[in-house]
Amino acid sequence: MNNRILSLMIAGALAVAAPAAVLAQAAPAAAPAAAASTAPAGSPSALVLSNSTRILATLESRRAEFSKDRGALRQFIASEFDNIFDRDYSARLVLGVHGRGASDADVKVFADALADSLMQRYGSSLLDLNTKLKVRVKSETPIRGGAIVKVSSEYLRQGNEAVPVDYLMRKVGTQWKVFDVMVEGVSFVQTFRNQFDAPLKQKSIPQVAADIKAGRLQAAASSN
Repeated sequence: MNNRILSLMIAGALAVAAPAAVLAQAAPAAAPAAAASTAPAGSPSALVLSNSTRILATLESRRAEFSKDRGALRQFIASEFDNIFDRDYSARLVLGVHGRGASDADVKVFADALADSLMQRYGSSLLDLNTKLKVRVKSETPIRGGAIVKVSSEYLRQGNEAVPVDYLMRKVGTQWKVFDVMVEGVSFVQTFRNQFDAPLKQKSIPQVAADIKAGRLQAAASSN
């Protein structure tokens, strides 16, 4: 997958924590994907699809505003990101062995720095989303006795093959939240775990977080 498409998918992850979901059909008169009508209310699939619909509607109605005011765009992304993405749990997974025994405060500092870096790097790509793309949720698979659910989906571009995207979700309180996204089998968590492994071997979690926040390190979807 080329860097351009990866950028768009990461941008979608920032907004609804499900890159393909934000690319759902946006035509006002179009019917939702078939899977949307059969997904039980409150289920992970229904959550992904309902968020995508709301995000796209907002992007379309406020596109001119967001194009002129990137601060408003960042605020919008941050709000949606916090609503659906389990950033601290995901950050602990990204930290991997480096996060063992780490305090919640250190993990939060890293999570916030990583999220801010992603929003700065890919957030503006949301304005380039092609609203003719469609998403189709295929299945939900319970994992670890249902503590985790994998939502398997694919997004379809006109004239191109479908791209598989899976979301790993867990329940936080009463709400399902996403903590990992896999695009064509490539894990969001694993990508950034590999990227920050070397810096974390040399510095503490707060020091690496400070480097990310200062721009000395950047979260990148691809090395290309």
